[in-house]
Amino acid sequence: MMQKRQNTLTINFNAKTPALARAENYLNGTRIPWHTHDLAQLIHATEGVMTVETDDGLWVVPPGRAVWVPAFEAHCIRMTGAVTLRSLYLDPRLTPFANERCCVVQVSALLKAAILRTIKFKQPYAEGSCEARLVAVMLDEIRAAPTAPLHLPSLKDPRAQRVAEEFQINLSDRRSISAWAQFTGASTRTLERLFRDDTGMTFGAWQRQVYLLRSLEALASGQSVTAAALEVGFENPSAFIAMFRRALGVTPAKYFRGREDDPATSA
Repeated sequence: MMQKRQNTLTINFNAKTPALARAENYLNGTRIPWHTHDLAQLIHATEGVMTVETDDGLWVVPPGRAVWVPAFEAHCIRMTGAVTLRSLYLDPRLTPFANERCCVVQVSALLKAAILRTIKFKQPYAEGSCEARLVAVMLDEIRAAPTAPLHLPSLKDPRAQRVAEEFQINLSDRRSISAWAQFTGASTRTLERLFRDDTGMTFGAWQRQVYLLRSLEALASGQSVTAAALEVGFENPSAFIAMFRRALGVTPAKYFRGREDDPATSA
């Protein structure tokens, strides 16, 4: 479930070069409180799963993926499993995206290796140096990276928020949208419109996104596929696996092995 926005800490790096990277390790359940910084950030974990939240929603980020957070975007992070965090920070003028919005991108083997190399940069580095050339390569890799549908948009209307909060307490709740509408005192048509307006999804698609993101967190914490299926309200693991595969193109087991990132092993 989404966290309520709290006081936001401002972090100023005052970086003397366009790029730097940091390596940090976190225990399961660690929460980094709301904060913002003067550099854009590509948040990547080689192990564990992160849930990154902004005012616009939340993004679940498993291994092999990274979330792009623009400079000055307030966000908080929750760790599931032991997280090996490797973050790339960039001058906001180097943004690789036309639209400055958060998104989850696939991390290629080259991008991962470049981030690890950047951690070892001797700062500051000179313009035109091998370090500067490596940063240019990373920007090209980020621009070319496929995005992943791992975002749950926030809801603005109090009636839709009430449904979302109640549903996420018990994901096995299978009441119809008409029953949810009655729960809020709105009409079915109004509730459907609220979800479309706030999230760009139908109510059913929003529910499936909740199932997907919650299951990623469960799997990252070490639960079996069957246990993760039960946690998100599926009595039949086969139905859960089919839902997961429709969303991400692979089974849960293959997704967490990371084989889909390697063209040589992809089906």
